[in-house]
Amino acid sequence: MNCYYIIGLRVDHRHANALNLQKTLTEFGCNIKLRVGLHETNEEYCSDDGVIMLQACGDRDTIEKMVSAFNALEGVSAKWMDLN
Repeated sequence: MNCYYIIGLRVDHRHANALNLQKTLTEFGCNIKLRVGLHETNEEYCSDDGVIMLQACGDRDTIEKMVSAFNALEGVSAKWMDLN
């Protein structure tokens, strides 16, 4: 299995869109080797927008389906790189 795909997700309004995004992440959970989420935060502020980086495993068709599923979600924009 190829595990050198990187998927970047831009998530707008993450509180409103988190449930559907989490369902899609769970659907492809066996293809996700690493997940890192980033958003701006400090003692006085917590951003409602963020970025998630995934290291994904699988064949190219599966990765393309995963990215399409993320892009179909409201408030989510996904792009990917093939480093295999």
